[in-house]
Amino acid sequence: MTIQIKPLTGSVGAAITGVNLNDPINDATFEVLHQAFLEHGMLVFRGQFLQPAAQVAFARLWGTPVQGNPLLKGLAEFPELFQVTKIPKETASTEAWHSDSIYTAVPPKISILSAVTIPVGGDTMWCNQYLSYERLSPTLKRLIEGLRATFSGGRLARMTGSDKVPTAVHPIVRTHPETGRKALYVGHPDTALCIEGMTEAESRPLLDFLYEHSTTPDNVYRHMWQEGDVVMWDNRNTMHYAVHDYGNAERVLNRVTLEGDVPR
Repeated sequence: MTIQIKPLTGSVGAAITGVNLNDPINDATFEVLHQAFLEHGMLVFRGQFLQPAAQVAFARLWGTPVQGNPLLKGLAEFPELFQVTKIPKETASTEAWHSDSIYTAVPPKISILSAVTIPVGGDTMWCNQYLSYERLSPTLKRLIEGLRATFSGGRLARMTGSDKVPTAVHPIVRTHPETGRKALYVGHPDTALCIEGMTEAESRPLLDFLYEHSTTPDNVYRHMWQEGDVVMWDNRNTMHYAVHDYGNAERVLNRVTLEGDVPR
């Protein structure tokens, strides 16, 4: 079959057909997928029903999978693969716009989810942080160039009941190491705490503006999950938001995350 790439919105995401991820991916196919990924920021593969071994093999084409995650249940035979299951809404740390593990020194670059059990609801949204940056005025771009912010894992700590809150300092404009394009690198007010060298009072209005500016409706794709879906996204130039509107219904997705690099 011929691979087809169909943009999902005018800003972010593309649907891929004509490829079976349960089969080995040759170099030519990977190059097509790689270019589509760099262009669209996140890719959707419907009807894959991806098996764990195939998901890990596919992930390894893109980099080195992260092994060990104290927050997610792993599969014994596949240490790179973890299950995302239902989390009580009141403690869910992902029901806010975020880039994965932005509060760590070296955040992951790519995440790949395979849908196993899907309730009614439980959508996930993505936004394009290239466009978020490019839509800023030249004056504001000059103002924020070189600024760094402290990012906190406080929401995650509350979810797990931990008294240890991880933090990291990163630029609020990062350059993608593969494309060379600049992207906003921000987060929820509980996550993006303060700009380095500024007071919290000085930082908060700017950080809040950049966060809200990033997530306007014309910059968002909302994915309605179906069992068998595979979705992968680039944490270096997107943010995402997991909508928790499914009560106590079962929701299971298999996840592989790939090691990244220090944001610059």
